[in-house]
Amino acid sequence: MNHITLSSLHPNPGWAAAPRIAAASASASVCDTVGKHCILELYGCDSARLDDEAFLRDTITTAAKRAGATLLNLITHRFEPQGVTGLALLAESHISIHTWPESGYAAVDVFTCGDHTMPERACHVLAEELGATGQKLTSFRRETPSALADAERLPA
Repeated sequence: MNHITLSSLHPNPGWAAAPRIAAASASASVCDTVGKHCILELYGCDSARLDDEAFLRDTITTAAKRAGATLLNLITHRFEPQGVTGLALLAESHISIHTWPESGYAAVDVFTCGDHTMPERACHVLAEELGATGQKLTSFRRETPSALADAERLPA
């Protein structure tokens, strides 16, 4: 199985200017891994932290760094009367969080491309900093569809 390098994924995966990704051999049954996607449910979190936009911005930034990701931009919004949504644009993909302070709940999504990042570390930081008493982590690998692995892709 071939391994995708970061230079093949960013900043323009598969475009003519980027190195081409060699297709897996015809006998291989598994496609190359593009990255890892984590879906995290956090329960019993500290309500004050879930409603603190500045705290969440700092925590998301720390989570991205611990995952080995490159933070490009961070957008957050605090809702009235409560709750915060945050989206971190990473060079490798994204981290998103949506909070419900009244329920002590946060929904988190962490997707990172490449083999140098560790999205589970970002999940650990968020769970710990939010004081979660319970959590459910579902993670899976994103795979390059075999039809695209050997195709040259150009920007629209």
